[in-house]
Amino acid sequence: MATSRSAQPLLAYVLHRYDWSETSLIVELYTRAQGRVVVIAKGAKRPTSQLRPVLLPFQPLHALLGKTPADAANEVHVLRSAEWAGGRPLLAAAAMFSGFYLNELLLKLLVRQDPQPVLFDAYADTLAALATEADEAAALRAFELVLLRELGWLPELNSVTLTTEDLLPEQHYTLQAEAGIVPAGKGPRGSAWVALEAALAHGRSQGGSPGSTAALRAICAPEAAALRVPLRALLHYHLGSAPLRTRQVWQGVQRLAQTPTDSP
Repeated sequence: MATSRSAQPLLAYVLHRYDWSETSLIVELYTRAQGRVVVIAKGAKRPTSQLRPVLLPFQPLHALLGKTPADAANEVHVLRSAEWAGGRPLLAAAAMFSGFYLNELLLKLLVRQDPQPVLFDAYADTLAALATEADEAAALRAFELVLLRELGWLPELNSVTLTTEDLLPEQHYTLQAEAGIVPAGKGPRGSAWVALEAALAHGRSQGGSPGSTAALRAICAPEAAALRVPLRALLHYHLGSAPLRTRQVWQGVQRLAQTPTDSP
């Protein structure tokens, strides 16, 4: 049987979990060192299990992986232990839709066992922002930009993609899936796109530090409404035809409440 690649605890978050047996769970973890990892949490459903109160979404964990079961695929590991890493406030109920939206993007767009440390740090910092800040739209747009950039799907934002011409500061531009940055009648101005590109480049050079993610959110804040449609279209282009379940649920809640607000 193959053993885990890491003998040390991994910093991780729970993206998704579902029943494996009467007493155990299959858990999708997002780790900084190994990317998405699937684990079997044996006995985690038992009332006395030490794993039961720990395997919760949006909270950092130190997860220790063990051997791969003989009857499982090589990418499925046994979860030997998990401990709360602390230091993160809980998400309020209103912010949980946004948190689950982030998780669904990672589950659908990331391949397993492909480390993305800059993206991991941006995810962790975005969760902290959702727990403490009112501007959820800016936090979501900033994370979407980092996600698209780290996956290689976001062109440079400081020039017209097809011609490489510099952006005019007062001209409006938009982002298209197949054409990149193009002039448009509406959308963020050239100066905003240039600032976004500078913040993304700085963030990557800083290893996705919280300060760099906060700076990106600050630039996104006044442009969040204008960025929402082109970023959503680019994400859907790469997601394919399957709709995002969190968005569908959120829209259903909005219809029931009849209170228009910003969705993920």
